[in-house]
Amino acid sequence: MTRTAIVWFRWDLRTEDNPAWAAATADYDAVVPVFIWGPEEEGPKPLGGASCWYLHHALERFDARLRDRGSRLIVRRGPAADVLEELVEATAADAVFANHRYEPYAVDRDGDVASRLADKGAGFERSHGHLLIEPDAVRTKTGKPYQVFTPFWKSIRATIADEFLDEWKETSGVAADRRRKGRNDFPSPDTWPASVPIDDLGLLPTPDWAGGLRDTWTPGREGAIDRLRTFLDGPVLEYEHDRDFPAIEGTSRLSPHLRFGEIGVREVYVATVEKHGAEAADTFLSELAWREFAYHLLVHFPDTIGAPLKEKFDRMPWRDDPDGLRAWRRGETGFPIVDAGMRQLYATGWMHNRVRMIVGSFLTKDLLIDWREGEAWFWDCLVDADPASNTLGWQWVSGCGADAAPFFRIFNPTTQSERYDGKGDYIREFVEELDGLNPKAIHAPRRVDGYPGPVVDHGERRDAALEAYKAIK
Repeated sequence: MTRTAIVWFRWDLRTEDNPAWAAATADYDAVVPVFIWGPEEEGPKPLGGASCWYLHHALERFDARLRDRGSRLIVRRGPAADVLEELVEATAADAVFANHRYEPYAVDRDGDVASRLADKGAGFERSHGHLLIEPDAVRTKTGKPYQVFTPFWKSIRATIADEFLDEWKETSGVAADRRRKGRNDFPSPDTWPASVPIDDLGLLPTPDWAGGLRDTWTPGREGAIDRLRTFLDGPVLEYEHDRDFPAIEGTSRLSPHLRFGEIGVREVYVATVEKHGAEAADTFLSELAWREFAYHLLVHFPDTIGAPLKEKFDRMPWRDDPDGLRAWRRGETGFPIVDAGMRQLYATGWMHNRVRMIVGSFLTKDLLIDWREGEAWFWDCLVDADPASNTLGWQWVSGCGADAAPFFRIFNPTTQSERYDGKGDYIREFVEELDGLNPKAIHAPRRVDGYPGPVVDHGERRDAALEAYKAIK
């Protein structure tokens, strides 16, 4: 008798380094890969437009990879519990396998799924495949969740020491997939359940504004592997320095591939350590740990997904400034490094991390606009919009979150521009009106046709922001 399992893919669109897939394919004769689109279950706000574009193409490429191995991706839409109940009945599946989700709304939904499947006599087996370590695996000496990154990183670095790497390869699915290579096809059912076309999910924008995204990204497993190889072939060794300069290709740009699980974070960690050693690549590995820290905070402080961790910021006198917010979103503030970043975001679905800090500081401290406005705009515009990392980043830059930059650390956008884009190459790439200016003039231009003057006086707004902060202290 054929034993059938369903693997429910969420933000883990890969078969390599995928514990849920490895467990199902090791023990069952037939495995049905499933993706369920249920935006009504995805928390307080739906997936943003840029992320939807990326997801559409990621699903297409994942389905193609499965078909190369004799399988396919079954796509459904609707509430997950309803869909999985139907699929269990249609396939006579004994169990549904998935990797853990950590967002509070997803945790609640998964509890309902487990209960509904149990009533149908099917198991719901969840694995750990999204992070290096589980959010509850480490605590402070007093047993509390970490709120400061450095001791958190020191703690998990001990947990993920070199001696664990071989064990990970054996348990994460990498070794299992290598063993299966002698048998090319994945275990598949004789009859496939019905599936809806990916196009019917309505993920692509209408009208089509995604030309810049197409020019910038290659969704899918192949794109992820190419990014990783390119980065490990050299840039990773200069990462500590080059990551701060937006005109340099000094970062990995793996974030959307990690966001949708086209490559696993354990796989990235292992490949980096094997090629260069943990010490040489420590700064990059710490950035992977920052992602871990974001999920550690999300799990232990779930309210931070929409509220500041530091409660005093509930009293912050944020400004209602529609004109300032509009200028910031459009990249028309009159501060070239801010405008370059915001235009890069809108055109490519991504922004350099140093510039993310600059534009975040400008919104929350120069304009004194609520950080949640920035988080919402990034959520809609980023291809790598991640609920944990996006929240942590915005709370960090605005001073209201864990291990946050102090509120009185207010970036001067002109000084930052001169320091990190000295020749103005990054600004010229995204602010075409300033292309003809020399390196000295481009950071604080005067009366350039077609380019706006500064929307605020930075010195005045810095003083106003500090006064606002004193009021809540």
